[in-house]
Amino acid sequence: MKNLVFAGSFVLAFLHSVMWSLLQTNLLLFILLYSYFSSAVASSLFPSSCQLQRQFHLNGMHKSGDVILGGLFQVHFFSSVADLSFTSQPQQPTCHGFYELGFRQAQTMAFAIDEINRNSNLLPNVTLGYTLYDNCVTLGIGFRAALSLASGQEENIILDNRCTGNLPVIGIVGDSSSTHSIAISNVLGLYRVPMVSYFATCSCLTDRQKYPSFFRTIPSDAFQVRAMIQILKHFGWTWAGLLVSDDDYGLHAARSLQSDLSLSGEGCLAYFEILPWDKDMDELRRIVNVMKMSSARVVIVFAHHSRIVNLMEEVVRQNLTGLQWMASEAWTEATVLQTPQLMPYLGGTLGIAIRRGEIPGLREFLLQIRPDLHHNNSYGNSMVNQFWEFTFKCRFAPAPTGWVEGRGTLCTGEEDLDHVDSEFLDISNLRPEYNVYKAVYALAYSLDDMLRCKPGRGPFRGHSCATLQTLEPWQLIYYLEMVNFTTPFGDQVSFDENGDVVPIYDVMNWLWLPDGNIKIQTVGEVKRSAFKGEELILDEDKIFWNFESKKPPRSVCSESCPPGTHMVRKKEEPKCCFDCIPCSEGKTTNKNSLECTNCPEDFWSNPQRDHCVPKKTEFLSYHEPLGICLTAISLLGTFICVIVLGIFFYHRRTPIIRANNSELSFQLLLSLKLCFLCSLLFIGRPRLWTCQLRHAAFGISFVLCVSCILVKTMVVLAVFKASKPGGGTSLKWFGAMQQRGTVLFLTAIQAAICTTWLVSSSPTPHKNTQYHNDKIIYECAVGSTVGFAVLLGYIGMLAFLSFLIAFLVRNLPDSFNEAKLITFSMLIFCAVWVAFVPVYISSPGNYADAVEVFAILASSFGLLVTLFGPKCYIILLRPELNTKKAIMARRNGTQIFHIQ
Repeated sequence: MKNLVFAGSFVLAFLHSVMWSLLQTNLLLFILLYSYFSSAVASSLFPSSCQLQRQFHLNGMHKSGDVILGGLFQVHFFSSVADLSFTSQPQQPTCHGFYELGFRQAQTMAFAIDEINRNSNLLPNVTLGYTLYDNCVTLGIGFRAALSLASGQEENIILDNRCTGNLPVIGIVGDSSSTHSIAISNVLGLYRVPMVSYFATCSCLTDRQKYPSFFRTIPSDAFQVRAMIQILKHFGWTWAGLLVSDDDYGLHAARSLQSDLSLSGEGCLAYFEILPWDKDMDELRRIVNVMKMSSARVVIVFAHHSRIVNLMEEVVRQNLTGLQWMASEAWTEATVLQTPQLMPYLGGTLGIAIRRGEIPGLREFLLQIRPDLHHNNSYGNSMVNQFWEFTFKCRFAPAPTGWVEGRGTLCTGEEDLDHVDSEFLDISNLRPEYNVYKAVYALAYSLDDMLRCKPGRGPFRGHSCATLQTLEPWQLIYYLEMVNFTTPFGDQVSFDENGDVVPIYDVMNWLWLPDGNIKIQTVGEVKRSAFKGEELILDEDKIFWNFESKKPPRSVCSESCPPGTHMVRKKEEPKCCFDCIPCSEGKTTNKNSLECTNCPEDFWSNPQRDHCVPKKTEFLSYHEPLGICLTAISLLGTFICVIVLGIFFYHRRTPIIRANNSELSFQLLLSLKLCFLCSLLFIGRPRLWTCQLRHAAFGISFVLCVSCILVKTMVVLAVFKASKPGGGTSLKWFGAMQQRGTVLFLTAIQAAICTTWLVSSSPTPHKNTQYHNDKIIYECAVGSTVGFAVLLGYIGMLAFLSFLIAFLVRNLPDSFNEAKLITFSMLIFCAVWVAFVPVYISSPGNYADAVEVFAILASSFGLLVTLFGPKCYIILLRPELNTKKAIMARRNGTQIFHIQ
């Protein structure tokens, strides 16, 4: 009754699984439900015993033992289902298309169990047995096999607390298909029956909430997808097509690949197509047309080889060459595709393959296989007999109708496997078989650890241990999660929290030899380590490229943007398709940059826009022609002032010098010399001290100069008034002390203005990029515009006052009249500085400094020439005019000498 309840529960759980995986339309599963429902009804009718309504006819192998392990393997490619009209009892599905490598995987499990039984250190005093079934690549048959393993296949169950027949299995090795594993584990997980798959790679199976009892000895597709991306990245393939099978294996791999590509930004999919289950030629033709029209030269395929065979027929028909195929582990080593007809298309394929291993003694075990002549028609040994018929192209008696008549051979069972050239006996490239081997040993080591438990120290309730007599499958899961052992090949086997092993894949390459033979060679590996993460190791010299260039192909939607340009994504196209737009000035990019980056403040982009270079610096330099000319003129003016000062000093006692207020003339010459020299502060690279000193020196020097001229003009006016009757008192206000005091006072005001300006908002060096982005114009920022305006305004006020007074006294008698020269000099001075203001404001960069220097020099030369030129002319060229008689006026001339 226990088994019946177990079976009935399986029915309900199976309904849940089918709905979850969207496979409820499978009519074969309906038969399964029908059979188990019938048995459940029978249990209510026969309370003392029950009988299975019918048995599942499954291809399999069986060996008795103390503990039984189950196995699910793909031994046939195809299955057929009889008519389901239900007008008669439904027939069992039949399998055809024998797959010898699937049978070898089943035999590997049998070998591993035989090896464990002969090992005295592993499971001593315990004999392992097995029950292995063929799933025929069909979910319905695989599910029948799984339920048969979990519940048994006994025709009669005696309800007297004793069970007869084979023990139910405590663990299952399989299934090979992800879809099968999802459906089966979803149900068996309810009863915590451990499953260790050797070929199911769907990343969805890592969900421990849905699949708590599922383990596997093959890495999940999540790692396989990342391994694919590593290869794409290594060869720079950013544009690829994706083909997947219409099942959980292909669809989950596609979802994972799309997600990882999006997150990593390593590439894009040019197209994504789902291969049809059946040979739908219209759909296959459409898919191949998509591949032909695409610019992607790399095609990634996640599908079983049985789905790719149909695709390749259409590829050959349309002669679609020049593609680089990337194979998932499901078909990397598929011999059915390794034919001379397909190598022009599939040659050079790069594929991910399961880790290769070595299993000593396996070939000898395979050679010992013998058919069972006495139970040819029983489900228990039909698998071996079918292998025998397939290998030796014979049939066991009774042979099918017409076999003997068609000169077919009858099998005797004495045929020698050692003389057969078969891939079945080639154990040089064991990959799925190695995973089967590790799965069996994982279950065996877990069982061994469980049986070595010390009473009172166990992990179960009350610190109890499990025994063979009370063993439940769920108890094995505890030990399976902690299993850790090393295979004879040197690989460590353990499971993480999701039931996955430490991932490692081999990278394979399809080599097309000159003699037409085909070789699948290992060219690298992808593995995960705790320190380096996912690591790709490739021997590129060994890789065969099926192209004329014998080099890896280019597979990109858009070529890489050269330095100096940035990528602009094309509208409504993947991010790998873009245009390359040159960067604007002042910005640069490296290769394949999404955006141009601004250069640092003092840098500018080079013409190629691929890196930043220091900006050109510009200022009024002593080394450029303009700076040299202004410097020379400044020094010339200074030199002329010195010469004039020397002439005046040498002739200081002559009448013309004495008659024109010699002390003010000397002060004026000294101030003009300072005006010429201060212009040099405007030349050269601006620094803090030059910026602060240049305007202060300029302002004070010119105020000193204009103050002397102003006082000189006022003295001329006072002397003229004093020459008239009753005007003698006017001279007492313009004695020598008053003259010096007035000049000093007027100059002190300018000094106070400059001091206030420097203290409150001092001029500072400034890098000006306003006029030229690629140049740095060094200039002095005035700091306070008000301060600069007050400085110029004060100079202008004094100059205007001097001009006004000189203009009013311009008509005095010639003997007194220096006012005309002063008027003319002030007119030049004011004209220069009035013109200076708009020109200075509108001049860019270092030209503003040149304008100010020019204004200083022009006004200085104007004053120097107009005020001292005529006197020097008389002193040097007309000495006869430099006499007392010539200088004295007709009226009151003596008073002029009196004031000197």
